[in-house]
Amino acid sequence: MRWSGQELGIEQSDALPGLAKLNNLVRSVQTPDFSGVTFHEVLAKSALNRVPGQSQMPFGWTINPYRGCSHACVYCFARPTHEYLDLDAGDDFDRQIIVKVNVAEVLRTELAKPAWRHEPVALGTNTDPYQRAEGRYSLMPGIIDALASSGTPFSILTKGTLLRRDLPQLADAAKRVPVDLAMSIAVYDHELQQSVEPGTPSTKARLATVTAVREAGLGCAVFLMPILPYLTDTRAHLDEALRQAKAAGATSVLYTALHLKPGVKPWFMQWLEREHPELVSKYRSMYYGKNTYAPKDYRRWLGQRMRPLIRAHGLEHGTEDPVTGGVRSAALAARAPSALPDALALPPDPAALF
Repeated sequence: MRWSGQELGIEQSDALPGLAKLNNLVRSVQTPDFSGVTFHEVLAKSALNRVPGQSQMPFGWTINPYRGCSHACVYCFARPTHEYLDLDAGDDFDRQIIVKVNVAEVLRTELAKPAWRHEPVALGTNTDPYQRAEGRYSLMPGIIDALASSGTPFSILTKGTLLRRDLPQLADAAKRVPVDLAMSIAVYDHELQQSVEPGTPSTKARLATVTAVREAGLGCAVFLMPILPYLTDTRAHLDEALRQAKAAGATSVLYTALHLKPGVKPWFMQWLEREHPELVSKYRSMYYGKNTYAPKDYRRWLGQRMRPLIRAHGLEHGTEDPVTGGVRSAALAARAPSALPDALALPPDPAALF
């Protein structure tokens, strides 16, 4: 079911049966400032998403003010979440953006519950909270204020340079709660970056944002993720990437090899066949069948290459949150994981994926 034929600013709640599974549609909007993109404004029923984890860390919490992402990264692991709404993981994910217009108000209500234990909350672990839509809707200031005012630690992972708009607010929040920030900067070849991440700010702009974060008195990790086999895994590319991250002021670097979920693989391979047909057979041998992750031998080889380079550039090897996939909150070092009461747990349905 495609969400086509929407008129500018016209409410058409009966046209989107997929969305009715999750929330109430307010309206679908197109605007000249976002050519080819449709925003579907919804009233969220919940803001906090409980993410199941392992025994040592039984769960994590995330907030996703948007679903879908105009950054259009061909490798984005979140693409399959769009299929729940009868949308595809390709162009629809890039161009049909769900916006939870009331997310900050709902969040304040949830954080005020006596059952809330102020566990760390991660943003940017599914779709980017600072994608271009944030320039229109400005949802993050309300979210940041709600979290900080309630004494809830939080982390943000983003490719969006719009983060700089909120740095004064984030610096103030960091005086009250642990705040961990990270920029995702995976590709340091401009032509390749524009091809594989066509809707994102440039690598140069993101590195400048890292510097701005540091100048605001906050730490900033760099996520060198994903490393693309045969494209960004050369010693020269990785060495230059780490040099630039260090020069920008990165406090730590995290890395991982590309992984391709079943719903993402066709979209990525379509891009690869168009842009780098000489690599198609190599990728098919690495990510054959239902294989999601790069082979263990490749990941071992990549680690042997990366670890000495990280040390050589005087960088720390950062720690990823094993549950949410974002930057690990500093708050976790000061407390042991604890189970939350059932009263606060969200229902384990597809809505919890975003």
